[in-house]
Amino acid sequence: MRYPSIDKLLDIVPSKYKLVIISAKRAKQIAQSDTVLKNPICVKPVGKALEEIFEGKLNIKF
Repeated sequence: MRYPSIDKLLDIVPSKYKLVIISAKRAKQIAQSDTVLKNPICVKPVGKALEEIFEGKLNIKF
């Protein structure tokens, strides 16, 4: 996976485990409803979810 980089995502989400949980939940929502915020680069739901996290389009609470 090239974009977004895991290192850059870990600057936003402090733990790899939290990143996996957040992206999996959002990917499931994307796959079920097919709603994406705007112009994703990736085609797959997980990639789209990671892009949204990287761009700060999701409101993440820990």
